[in-house]
Amino acid sequence: MKTAIILFNLGGPDGPDAVKPFLFNLFNDPAIIGLPQPLRWLVAKLISGRRAPIAAGIYEQMGGRSPILSNTEAQASALEAALGSGFKCFIAMRYWRPRSSDQVAAVKAWGPDRVLLLPLYPQYSTTTTGSSVKEWQREAARAGLAVPTVSLCCYPANAGFADAVTARIRAGLAKFGAVRPRVLFSAHGLPKKIVDAGDPYQTQVEQSVAAVRARLALPELDWVICYQSRVGPLEWIGPSTEAEVVRAGADGVPLLVVPIAFVSEHSETLVELDIEYRELAHHKGVPDYVRVPTVDADRDFIAGLADEALRALGSGRTVCSGEGGRICAADRVGCPCGSEG
Repeated sequence: MKTAIILFNLGGPDGPDAVKPFLFNLFNDPAIIGLPQPLRWLVAKLISGRRAPIAAGIYEQMGGRSPILSNTEAQASALEAALGSGFKCFIAMRYWRPRSSDQVAAVKAWGPDRVLLLPLYPQYSTTTTGSSVKEWQREAARAGLAVPTVSLCCYPANAGFADAVTARIRAGLAKFGAVRPRVLFSAHGLPKKIVDAGDPYQTQVEQSVAAVRARLALPELDWVICYQSRVGPLEWIGPSTEAEVVRAGADGVPLLVVPIAFVSEHSETLVELDIEYRELAHHKGVPDYVRVPTVDADRDFIAGLADEALRALGSGRTVCSGEGGRICAADRVGCPCGSEG
């Protein structure tokens, strides 16, 4: 049996000329800006035009392009090796190449017996996994790709993911010697109105942190969950990572920063965490600032993904992590497993 696994990720510019169209694709997504067309198109053009010079400067610090595609390709290769023969991974980026429209034709040409939609977002959000799944379904229908398809909704507390993050935290803690730093579990933020409408992302970030803290078994650990990458005038969920860096300076405590919602390095880790917040920490008097790496193609993480993939394929339906039942509270109506649990 041939199984195509579609790995969803955000995507990123592959060169300076791609920055503005990448941003336009992002802001033209109805999951990001919920205006009707043509208003959304006009707003996306306006925002992408204004933000392109700033974003170009960010990507210039990474050599002019995002590393997210090459990182995702390494994860895809590792997952294929873990699953064995009969499995092939196809990468579908949401906002830049290769997109679902590119990959549907490749999947159809390969001729799979079944398809698994697998997000590289451990925590489900309507703005990430939800948006990617909708785009894939639309493009698959347009191309006439009609094979049995199942989705893995989320895996916030997956053992392999939690083990990989925990190992990185332990290595980071060792750098401080006898000093105990404050641990910032930093995740990409969301506008508060999206969470208030039932998006499960924030509660699933909390599940990820709980799984890691249980493995660390350090009851005296000083820790906090915070959110980064805020843009626009809307109120976002908090506390913000920036505010927590400032607070650490006021408290005179060192920081260990843990990306808890990113599984590969990109602008939010390599620039925002490593450069911008590090500079802020230095300016505010934080004694030491260490950022742990993302899980990338870590063996434990990939093994956890392989387990989730096989279980989802065996279920034949959209599933959450664990036993496949609903893992979100009843008021998290954005969870696609709402009718499955």
